Parts: sequence; structure tokens; C-alpha cells
Amino acid sequence: MGLLLLFTYWPALNLFWYSVTDWDGIDLTKEFVGLDNYAQVFTDPRIFNVFWVSLYYFAASFAQMAIALYFATILSFSTRLSSFFRGILFFPYLINGVAVGFVFLYLFQPGGTLDTVLAWFGLADPPQWLGNPDIVNWSLAGTSVWRYTGLNFVLFLGAIQSIPHELYEAAELDGASRWQQFWAIIFPGIRRIIGLSFILAIAGSLSVFEIPFIMTGGANGSATFVIQTLQTAFNFRQVGLASAMAVVLLIIVLLVTWIQRALFPDEKVDLT
Repeated sequence: MGLLLLFTYWPALNLFWYSVTDWDGIDLTKEFVGLDNYAQVFTDPRIFNVFWVSLYYFAASFAQMAIALYFATILSFSTRLSSFFRGILFFPYLINGVAVGFVFLYLFQPGGTLDTVLAWFGLADPPQWLGNPDIVNWSLAGTSVWRYTGLNFVLFLGAIQSIPHELYEAAELDGASRWQQFWAIIFPGIRRIIGLSFILAIAGSLSVFEIPFIMTGGANGSATFVIQTLQTAFNFRQVGLASAMAVVLLIIVLLVTWIQRALFPDEKVDLT
């Protein structure tokens, strides 16, 4: 509890205090400016325009959940080399985000691994995966899909395996196919976990940082709200404004989560 108060709640309180000052991160004095920083956050179009970048990651999160749910469903049944494939799917999530960024940086670079493979199939003039503003965010979002699919896979797999096996046996006796078992047993049984994954997808798409920061540094229109917040604080020495941006991001995440829980409340699932 002491560590939690010291390293989480106390810095959070300081964040709220910094957001109403003009502190530059260096001076010992901080001048109180009230809500001026918040007014700038909501009136400066350069700040809020970066939220459009989050839409790429939000769209990619649906592909991520679909892939994870597909493999979790398949590997929850008796499958040859099931443990091996589970390890392969979960392994990317164990890799440090910085390492993932550098690996895919070499993958997407001109003349890199991806261009070489595409050349084998006759594509001699591939696009600039990280240099083209129209493509860069899709490349970065695809990297995030590769990294975080394992987390959703483990959540879905654990939820599926918690469903009583007798239900599958009864469904097989009734002649239900695997597809029918999925819609009648698996999907209702893991609906809460799917809702949790949806909340994590929203929060994650709004607060993306590691992958774009390592691979592009926010260049070519790939800057996310978190990257812009850090640049505002440490590059432009506007810690007060950056703190206000962080508070706004926190409020948006909490608000979106509350709306999602209000529209799709938890329901008790009775598979019997």
C-alpha cells in the first residue's frame, strides 16, 4: 500500500496540480494559471487531431480480438500440438515492446525483410511502409496486432476452458456442429471476457506509445496523443500543458469505459 501511494497516487495528485500551472519542468517556482492549459488543449487543433491516429489502432484491435478468438476456440478442443501453438501465439506478448519495435523497424525498412519477401512474389516496387503517411499508421497498427494478440488469446482460452465440458458432450449428442457449439456455448460463456477485451482495446488505442515512438518517433503523421504529450513536456518544456493533456486523456478513457459499461452491462450467463 505504501508503494502504491508513493508511486501511483501521489504522482497522480501532482499531475493534477501541474496541469493548472505553467511549470516548465526546471524552475522551482510554479505560477498558477487556472484552466488556461485545459482551454488550450481543447482549442488547439494540433493537439486533438492526433486522436485520429488512435482510430487505426482501434480498428486493428478488432482484427486482434478476432484472430485471438479464432485460435482460442480451435485450440480449446483436442488439437495436435496444441501446447506448441499456444506457446507460439503467446510468445510475442512476452517480448519487450522496445525489442518488438526494433525488430519490425528492420522488417519495414526499405530493402528489408518484408520487401525481400514481396520481391520473391514479383512485387518489385513496394511502398514505403514507414515513410508514406498514408501507410505508416497501418504498418504500426499491424505491429501492435502481432504483439498483443497473445494477451487476448490467453484471456479467451482461459474463459473457454472454464466452461463445463459436459455442455460440449450434450451438444455433440444433440448433433451440434463446432460452429453451433461456438454460438450456443462458447460465445455466451465468454461474453464478459469479450467485453473486458473491448474495454482494453479502447484504452489501449487511446494510449498507444511504445511501437510508434520506437519505430517512427511520431514522424509522418504517426504521433499519438501520448507521444505528443511527452514531446510537449520534454521537448518544448511545457510540463503544465502536458499534464493537462494527460488528465484529459485519463478523463476520456474513464468516460469511454463508463459509456461502454452502461451500454453493455455485465449479465449473468446461464448456459443451462
